[in-house]
Amino acid sequence: MTVFAVEYVYDAESGQVRDAHRPAHREWLTALAGEGVLLTSGPYSDGAGALLIFKASDDAALSDLLQQDPFASAQVISAIRITEWNPIIGLLAEHAA
Repeated sequence: MTVFAVEYVYDAESGQVRDAHRPAHREWLTALAGEGVLLTSGPYSDGAGALLIFKASDDAALSDLLQQDPFASAQVISAIRITEWNPIIGLLAEHAA
């Protein structure tokens, strides 16, 4: 499995819609964390987006998975950047093996 850093950029006008869908979004993320697919995630302090760290077989599989996010179906994400990441030191390094 490969580790990927995923950056969400939220639509600037989507605050109320995100608030309404946040419980389902977090439930979805919690389930993925329980499966070991999501390693960690959290929003940026300015509310403009979030960073999520996933394990997936490839970027196509990860893209398919991200389309299942309730935030994606609510259309509050204006951009997604997916980058293969190789953590070599620290808590997440063990997941790169």
